[in-house]
Amino acid sequence: MTTSKVAGPRPAPVKSATESRARAWGFTGLLMLLYTVNWADKAVYGLVAQPLAEELGLSASQIGFIGSAFFVTLTLGNLIAGLLNKWTALKWSLAILAVGWSIAMLPVVASATFTVLLVSRMLLGFLEGPSGPIIHTALYSWHPSEKRGLPSACITACASIAKIAIAPVLVLVIASHGWRTAFIVLAVAGLAWLVLWLPTWRPGPYGDVKGPRQAADGPVEPGVPWKRIFLSRTFVGGALGTMTMYALVTAVLTWLPSYFELGLGYSRVEAGAMFGFPSIASLVIMFILTWTSDRMISRGASSRKLRGIVPAVGLLVCGAATAALPLVDAPALAVAVVSIGYAFGASVFPLFNAAVSEIVPPRQLAGTFGIFHALLAVGGVYGPFLTGWIVDRAATPAAGYAQAFQVFGVMVLVGGVAALLCVNPERDKARLRGDNASVGAT
Repeated sequence: MTTSKVAGPRPAPVKSATESRARAWGFTGLLMLLYTVNWADKAVYGLVAQPLAEELGLSASQIGFIGSAFFVTLTLGNLIAGLLNKWTALKWSLAILAVGWSIAMLPVVASATFTVLLVSRMLLGFLEGPSGPIIHTALYSWHPSEKRGLPSACITACASIAKIAIAPVLVLVIASHGWRTAFIVLAVAGLAWLVLWLPTWRPGPYGDVKGPRQAADGPVEPGVPWKRIFLSRTFVGGALGTMTMYALVTAVLTWLPSYFELGLGYSRVEAGAMFGFPSIASLVIMFILTWTSDRMISRGASSRKLRGIVPAVGLLVCGAATAALPLVDAPALAVAVVSIGYAFGASVFPLFNAAVSEIVPPRQLAGTFGIFHALLAVGGVYGPFLTGWIVDRAATPAAGYAQAFQVFGVMVLVGGVAALLCVNPERDKARLRGDNASVGAT
């Protein structure tokens, strides 16, 4: 069988009924459900931090240590995403991970001790590690490069959805039935998702097609040397920016309800309910930025500006607001400052993910995201523990939490400057993929 070829750039895949935008967004919603469970598994630890501290007699440093240990194994789990994507079909990779999360939630329900809690959270972290890169790989198989900002925002929004919609429900469950019930509810949710996933998932037209391919869209795109990807300025700048912001995200995830309760004087139920305030603000900003970004890039605008400069400025705004928190005395104003700063910072993740996806071939996307998300997750390794360490040594909880957020604000400022100077997807795509076209796969 022969195919005719026309010189020039490779055309986009021709859409068919099975590759419709409706199906693409349907699968995006299904991936969002899974990632919401993923983030609820993370968020529940912050919600039960004070009940656990009271029942097990844990200090703030011990609570923070367990929170950081989770992100140590999460970082390691990210590193195997590329291998898992090679060994197992994406459909089964995510199914196995979802089952693993559910199992990892249950040991502490049966035996609530410091050791069991530590081991179960570390196991959960390792199993959740590959999920981010693989979920993004699945997502981008249904969306072309120029339209990935908004779908990326939908996946990133799952962290906010977990805190806005799921966390208040879990707070009520914890208040009525104890913290163990919340762990059981989340374990069941992970298994229930499989009922929707297994019968329906199929890969999209913009992802990796394994094996030789000769079709209307031309031959398989040559690979890029991994070293050149990881040393590209877009990858390095994006990793530094997201790592510093992720440290703040994980500190908020682990400590924000405690800060509202012990630092600002709100009740436990009020603190749990307000847990979602920063996320509500971040959702608004994130969807405005990504929707605008996709429309403008589709019309020929620079991805350097929209996926490099714009998120870098968001980090600078976040860092400045958070670093100023010790100067704020009024509790309501402190909540507002945290919420606004967090909103601008958290909005950068989908834009940087889209920037990195732009510079690598589809078949190297899972491996690239595995390393990118592992570096990002390093922020979670030190974020929760550093917060607990500062709080334990501060004169008051209020002063300790404010000082911790100030430290993270300065780090985010540094990450923002690095991203501003480095991230340029158009330049690095030309260098990596254009220059390598004559070299072939590596």
